Amino acid sequence: MVPLTPQALADSAAEAVAAGATDVHVHPKTPCGQDSLSPRVLAATLEAIRARVPVPVGVTTGAWAEPDPAARLERIRGWTVLPDHASVNWHEPGAEEVAAALIDRGVGVEAGVWSGTDAAARFAVSPLGPKVLRVLAEVTDPASGTAEDTARALLADLGSAHGRPVLLHGEDGGAWPVLRLAGRLGLATRMGLEDTLVLPDGQRALSNARLVAEALLQYGCDQRSP
Repeated sequence: MVPLTPQALADSAAEAVAAGATDVHVHPKTPCGQDSLSPRVLAATLEAIRARVPVPVGVTTGAWAEPDPAARLERIRGWTVLPDHASVNWHEPGAEEVAAALIDRGVGVEAGVWSGTDAAARFAVSPLGPKVLRVLAEVTDPASGTAEDTARALLADLGSAHGRPVLLHGEDGGAWPVLRLAGRLGLATRMGLEDTLVLPDGQRALSNARLVAEALLQYGCDQRSP
């Protein structure tokens, strides 16, 4: 079951860290289960998680949580408890302004660069590029047979990525092939219920912790030449 409440998210984060996670990415949610950028919702979630884990905690700023760029900025400027970092999807309207607001507040920015979008081209010319914490290279190709090729193309489009570290990850059927590629390339990666609901053998993953434990095994298990 995907955790929704601050306490459930904190429990899941603690289990994931115990399984080996060194960073937490979370989507704070309303009581109805919708992603939210509300200062109140964010504060409750961050406080609950930080009471349980010692690792950095990041959040989303995805447009699905607040479609209007101006309202998104207002939400971020109203945060009373700050995350360690926040992901900003560079293909979304208002991305540069959102990233600048986060940097001004001392929040690290994960520059979300999705395959199948113009995000890599936008990021390449962004004056904020050298200031981001890292690039979150997200492979949106869900097919296990083609996701690795899509990942390689995305990395090529990113080029030097302004010299920033790159975290590579996939989703759905592409999640595990892309994770193994990240291992071969020595890139950071992530894994959780946001990325896939199944283990490499097709069994349903019952928790983020189970996915993290399997990810650590898969990350180093395929040492073929990249």
